[in-house]
Amino acid sequence: QVHLVESGGGWVQPGDSLRLSCVVSGSTLRDYDWCWFRQTPREDREFVAAIRRSGGHTYYEDSVKGRFTISRDNAKSSVYLQMNNLKPDDTAVYFCAGGTPILSTARTSSAYAYWGQGTQVTVSP
Repeated sequence: QVHLVESGGGWVQPGDSLRLSCVVSGSTLRDYDWCWFRQTPREDREFVAAIRRSGGHTYYEDSVKGRFTISRDNAKSSVYLQMNNLKPDDTAVYFCAGGTPILSTARTSSAYAYWGQGTQVTVSP
């Protein structure tokens, strides 16, 4: 069974950086696409970034392009989200997920079978 555990969230000020980590067990990273979603109490889960299982191609939601970077370390069985220049609108619970979506559905949460429990990120003065 695939199990994901996120960490690294916290409270930061606007302009600060955080790195989220997602440790994966029960699978090798090469078996699935990996991604990050985020959710606030008022919104549905929103796609943030993903890294493809084949070739490691990455893609991002428009509002985080140039600020966030998704990466993976196969040896550590971990997926990361480096978040720079954080803004108050980035405040949310961040979830790591894995699955085998086709490209046309890769930004939808239903395309991913495996999820972590989430880690809270709060950006506030």
